[in-house]
Amino acid sequence: MPKDRYWNKKTPEQHWDAIVIGSGMGGMTTAAMLAHFGKKVLVLEQHYVPGGFTHTFRRKGYEWDVGVHAVGEVTLHTLPGRILHALTDGTLEWASLGEHYEEMYYPDNFDIQFPSHPKRFKEILLEKFPDEQDAIDQYFALIKDVASSMRSYYLSRILPSWAKSIGDNMLAKKAQQYLEQRTSDVINGLTQNKQLRHIMVAQWGYYGSLPKDSSFAMQALVVRHFSHGGYYPVGGSSQIATRLLKTVADNGGWTKICADVEEILIEKNKAVGVRLKDGEEIRAPQIISAAGVLPTLTRLLPEAVRQQEWVDSITSQLRPSPAHLCLNIGFKGDIRSAGCSSANKWFWSVWSMEEREWDFDLEEIGTCPLLYCSFPSLKDPTHDPGPENKHTGEVVTFVPYETFQKWEGTPWRKRGEDYSELKTRLQEAILEQFLSQMPELREMVDYVELSTPLSTTYFNRAAKGAIYGIEPTPERFQNPWLRPKSPIKGLYLSGSDVASVGVIGAMMGGVLCAAAVAPTKALPFLKKML
Repeated sequence: MPKDRYWNKKTPEQHWDAIVIGSGMGGMTTAAMLAHFGKKVLVLEQHYVPGGFTHTFRRKGYEWDVGVHAVGEVTLHTLPGRILHALTDGTLEWASLGEHYEEMYYPDNFDIQFPSHPKRFKEILLEKFPDEQDAIDQYFALIKDVASSMRSYYLSRILPSWAKSIGDNMLAKKAQQYLEQRTSDVINGLTQNKQLRHIMVAQWGYYGSLPKDSSFAMQALVVRHFSHGGYYPVGGSSQIATRLLKTVADNGGWTKICADVEEILIEKNKAVGVRLKDGEEIRAPQIISAAGVLPTLTRLLPEAVRQQEWVDSITSQLRPSPAHLCLNIGFKGDIRSAGCSSANKWFWSVWSMEEREWDFDLEEIGTCPLLYCSFPSLKDPTHDPGPENKHTGEVVTFVPYETFQKWEGTPWRKRGEDYSELKTRLQEAILEQFLSQMPELREMVDYVELSTPLSTTYFNRAAKGAIYGIEPTPERFQNPWLRPKSPIKGLYLSGSDVASVGVIGAMMGGVLCAAAVAPTKALPFLKKML
């Protein structure tokens, strides 16, 4: 086994202090933090590669990430950055995406860059919309107010059950007001300018919920998250798993891959272990599910527990975030000369805040309302293009999961001719729409592969192919049970569903979970990070 691989298919024979189900960003953070506190943690990952949405895959000499396109708040100037630095012993490095990390392209030749400095972003908006200073000033004031309210909100999430009402009324009250407001209501109250409204919420793709549905706090946190730019892991996004899981292994823990959990073992309303699909049972006093709250409650809990009221309040009332397609492209040539850079490109075909999914007709595929484009090989300073000048690109768009549901449960790469034909048609349509925006890349395209929501479900066990867990609507944040500590003794929940969306949102969900599991260790640790 390579010296920098801290996982395999074996279960070490030893006592475990905790078991973490799922090695996404939330699960890895919880495991690394508990390991940092001296606990022996076993991480169980059903895929043959750990990392969840931070893992990478290879085809024909190319490598793509599956979910890490830009990450903010990773420097030592931020709390998440300091926590990551501590949990990886400073070995996880980040490269800036440059002076601007985002480029938005709209119809009618309108475009705008999102710079890596908050003051410059405000200046750009004022340059584009000189008559909207009051609206722009109010917008940034609201973002600052939301961000300042979140620290006490997160603290309220880890209080013991007897203190929940106190925490909600005192610590979470201000943040809760923003969490329960809809983004469109706030934005529409600031300005009547439809273009400015659209640009203010243009990054809704980072949390996957349209402004009419989403919690305004999520929109504000995304803007705050990227206020000092976007970053990418040096060496590629797979380095996140390597560095965090090394911490787990260095402290007596391990990560078991190809470990598909069938059920969390509950005895007398206490979680005591897990049973794998192959029948193996592994026990520990603390069980942490980082597999997503909806998959945990609908698939991993015993049938009797699934009938409990708190479970039903989540599974029957909250919905998953959207599914997506991702076109992975391998290029040969100087893609920078064709307009590519480390910045992400958003190509909008509409000026609408009401269209999320590419709700195509099988007879007439049509046009995607949005293409989100990333070029990972240009983000990683260690990438070696080699003599053939190989580079990678990714084109993402949202789609209805229901379109693919008829093939649910079919084997990967063996879903039938009708599925393959649909994939081919979608792949050709997305590629053509993308190349119409960046025509100089056409001759450089060497390899193309499309992933669908079924890939997300198969490899990440996501509910209905959801890319962001539970959709971040006001209803989600009104639910009192989405906390790290579940009503079942010894069972904890980690990841984005107990915090906020995205890589750092999932990471903070992992931090909150570790704090709920080991509060006496976590609170002094976090105090040092402040």
